[in-house]
Amino acid sequence: MAFDIEMIKAVYDKMPARIAAARALTGKPLTLTEKILYSHLWEGTPSTAHERGNSYVDFAPDRVAMQDATAQMALLQFMQAGRPQVAVPSTVHCDHLIEAKVASKTDLAVAVDKNKEVYDFLSSVSDKYGIGFWKPGAGIIHQVVLENYAFPGGMMIGTDSHTVNAGGLGMIAIGVGGADACDVMAGLAWELKFPKLIGVKLTGKLNGWTAPKDVILKVAGILTVKGGTGCVVEYFGEGATSMSCTGKGTICNMGAEIGATTSTFGYDDSMARYLQSTGRADVAAMADQVREHLTADPEVYANPEKYFDQVIEIDLDTLEPHLNGPFTPDLATPISKMKEMAEKNGWPTKVEVGLIGSCTNSSYEDIARAASLAKQVAAKGLKTKAQFTITPGSELVRYTIERDGFIDTFNTIGATVFSNACGPCIGQWARPGAEKGEKNTIVHSFNRNFAKRADGNPNTFAFVASPEMVTALAIAGDLTFNPLTDTLTNEKGEQVKLDAPSGDELPKLGFAAEDAGYQAPAADGSGVQVKVSPTSDRLQLLDPFAAWEGTDISGLKLLIKAKGKCTTDHISMAGPWLKYRGHLDNISNNMLIGAVNFFNEKTDNVKNQLTGEYGPVPATQRAYKAAGVGTIVVGDTNYGEGSSREHAAMEPRHLGVRAVLVKSFARIHETNLKKQGMLALTFTNEADYDKIQENDSINIVGLGSFAPGKTLTIELVHADGSKDSFAVNHTYNEQQIEWFKAGGALNIIRASVK
Repeated sequence: MAFDIEMIKAVYDKMPARIAAARALTGKPLTLTEKILYSHLWEGTPSTAHERGNSYVDFAPDRVAMQDATAQMALLQFMQAGRPQVAVPSTVHCDHLIEAKVASKTDLAVAVDKNKEVYDFLSSVSDKYGIGFWKPGAGIIHQVVLENYAFPGGMMIGTDSHTVNAGGLGMIAIGVGGADACDVMAGLAWELKFPKLIGVKLTGKLNGWTAPKDVILKVAGILTVKGGTGCVVEYFGEGATSMSCTGKGTICNMGAEIGATTSTFGYDDSMARYLQSTGRADVAAMADQVREHLTADPEVYANPEKYFDQVIEIDLDTLEPHLNGPFTPDLATPISKMKEMAEKNGWPTKVEVGLIGSCTNSSYEDIARAASLAKQVAAKGLKTKAQFTITPGSELVRYTIERDGFIDTFNTIGATVFSNACGPCIGQWARPGAEKGEKNTIVHSFNRNFAKRADGNPNTFAFVASPEMVTALAIAGDLTFNPLTDTLTNEKGEQVKLDAPSGDELPKLGFAAEDAGYQAPAADGSGVQVKVSPTSDRLQLLDPFAAWEGTDISGLKLLIKAKGKCTTDHISMAGPWLKYRGHLDNISNNMLIGAVNFFNEKTDNVKNQLTGEYGPVPATQRAYKAAGVGTIVVGDTNYGEGSSREHAAMEPRHLGVRAVLVKSFARIHETNLKKQGMLALTFTNEADYDKIQENDSINIVGLGSFAPGKTLTIELVHADGSKDSFAVNHTYNEQQIEWFKAGGALNIIRASVK
């Protein structure tokens, strides 16, 4: 029987009436996205038609998922809320703290020893509050969720931006910060601006070398890293129904790279097959009973332009395999154009490493198709030119592919199998020689390829592709190799061509595992003790942030004016910093060290206006805090894109930054700032960004009448005594303004429990 089967049954029981009410209120046929959203309103049966892109709406998600790096801060916050147990089914997954260095067993043993304190904390806090705990080695959160918890028509939030992976099973699954997760676990409503809708019509059918990954690589090229902001992407058409469930998950997973709130597909036979194969035939049977409610109304897909805010059409019959990158996941290049683009841009064409797996592409089908290519190396007398690694997504997948001989196949080409964890995808890769900073190229089937993300080397050119294409390029050792048309020279000097990949969608013998890695919580956690050592450098209990002083904020110093792309990786790096995710003060020493200072084009080098000297951003901010001086951070467009990590909001708050003023925000980061009691502001006129000078003192005026839709004013006092002022926008509603006044949303939760 599936986990939480009674909860799923309750969702399906309520769906028909709620969807009927929403259809009557809106007076039109409904998309799948609208059906799921309207059936998960906090109020229950809908009473209002909500305006896309404008209405703030309270929702009641069905469940919460957390990975170990973000769970630490989320659960430290939840402990402050004063609740005895989580209000909705919740899970913790230990996948981020395992470094890929030698091989699976060795790396896992090292991680368990090194992170014992954190794992013990997460295990005990899960035990106490009724949270399911997935042990180190069990797998990557998104793969484990797809295998065990995702269900068609459900709504989930998770403390990781790739929570959206569950859209492959027809969910509305959304990445959030830990404070949002804390709200839902505490039994409160979760707020989201009602999203706009992008429809992607898939015609034809994938064939040959083209994979589901190529769909989202193509979409990323069309929409860019911010084109999906504030939107849900809904895929439909014959191409969608002909695709595997896990292939759909891949597409939804990487939807985070276009800034989309989430992505989803309507329930179909591929989802039913996947549910049955993963031991959830009971869920499939229930979904079949409400099948009409788990996809859009027929009129929507017949005339999508009438019901979506934007429609994109992709013909899978003619879709070409893509490589996206380097340094950004939206720079899309068809494989036939790679030789031309590499030559034009001076990209290194020798492929040093090919890496497959991760939460994006580690399904049975992915591994089977990659293995079909690995088999051809010996059969055609070839040798693999690049290093090759596999990162299985879960123990269920790893055990099954080992049983079915795929790992043995990969071993014949010298592959390294890393732990069932995030590993290189998030910078947890102890890559030999990376510290030298040499210019080189890698190809991987992950989702992100920002500079320094995989191995810490800013000169590693990382390209994103399907597992099949990664395997082919690793065999060839050449970025410009096009397996659709090109041949390779084998050991006998013969020209040979790789056959197109093939592989089963699901294992013929079913999935298996000796120990999937799940630990159920205590039936009664009231007696469980959660201990955090006061001398720990990994964990630190939280103190509440101070409430707003009730006046305008004056005399702020400019901490940094960030130039260009500033992701959450730039604001709060992962990699070696992951070990401090449960210790706010220690991890704050990485604050904004990756952001480029507009005034000197350097990273981690800003002017301290109190001394006139230049130094690291965190040290400079600590000096301001010690002197009782507030600061402001200024940024460019799509500020805070990437991971959901709320540390990127909590660190500035902890160190005394009062406001962040940018041209535009990524959705999750803006919400995280609001939750922590920060001011998240945007330029009314983007040209005003240029008015801000390095030695400015800055005032924020109008807070006494802070209200939804009402601009605030920024006053700049320049070093020569001259002044500038301009209006700035915000998106705060009444509730979010209360968060600001209270010093953070958690302060309101805590007060409501007392």
